Amino acid sequence: MSFEHHVEELNRRVESTLDEWLPDDAMPPRPLHRSMRYAVFNGGKRIRPLLSYATADVLGIERQSVDPIAAAIELIHCYSLVHDDLPAMDDDDLRRGKPTVHRAFDEATAILCGDALQALAFEKLANETQQAAIVGYLASACSSAGMAGGQALDLMYEATRPEQADIEHMFRLKTGALLDAAVLMPALLAGSSKNDCLALREFAESVGLAFQIIDDLLDVEGTSEQIGKPAGSDQAMDKASWPLLYGIDAAHQRSEALIQQAAESLQRLEGNTEPLRWMAQRILRRNF
Repeated sequence: MSFEHHVEELNRRVESTLDEWLPDDAMPPRPLHRSMRYAVFNGGKRIRPLLSYATADVLGIERQSVDPIAAAIELIHCYSLVHDDLPAMDDDDLRRGKPTVHRAFDEATAILCGDALQALAFEKLANETQQAAIVGYLASACSSAGMAGGQALDLMYEATRPEQADIEHMFRLKTGALLDAAVLMPALLAGSSKNDCLALREFAESVGLAFQIIDDLLDVEGTSEQIGKPAGSDQAMDKASWPLLYGIDAAHQRSEALIQQAAESLQRLEGNTEPLRWMAQRILRRNF
């Protein structure tokens, strides 16, 4: 059976782990715990956990062993969205068609919600994997050399016209670093060879860059109903958006070329790479 047919099962798997990890919303402080569950169980696509499970399948390791990685990386992703939506950042009122956390609760709760989700991710990942290299890899992906640094560049590039190399560097940090971690942490868990890790990293870097270019395209071409927030917000905020800077057709061509590069990287791996190839195509063809 193909990886595609396991997606619903894998989403249930990671959501079961997340439900187990998150504090009950009846526990004090109730507003904080309610906001954490609100931020996590809001219809997310679980792309990062699915990448972790797909990598596990390619490497022949048990999915159960990857559950903590999949759940931890989704918590980090959710925390980043809560903070990205804040008025000091992107100032978004909707996320996946629902009020953002700072609108559903308040700004202070949203800040604490993000902080608590990040802390929970590292606490559980450290306790359940007991591998410093894996915890360190995720920490690096969140750092100023990863996601946080990319978000800082995103803010810095507003109302500017950066070179293509600069905007793609920003994308690799802001979006790509966490996707890279989703793929590489299972490889670290499996004790994969240096050559296999290099091939997987190249795959993840290409997919991560394509993911953000497609995200920018959806803001231009998608509807508000599809993307779950007002379409055209990048242009309204004068964001450094790939299609707005370099053209819609060129953005489609670039994302397709990147997915092809990702597929070529997988040729250096032994075994069945279909799960990661399918995930790359899912990312390329997504419409929300």
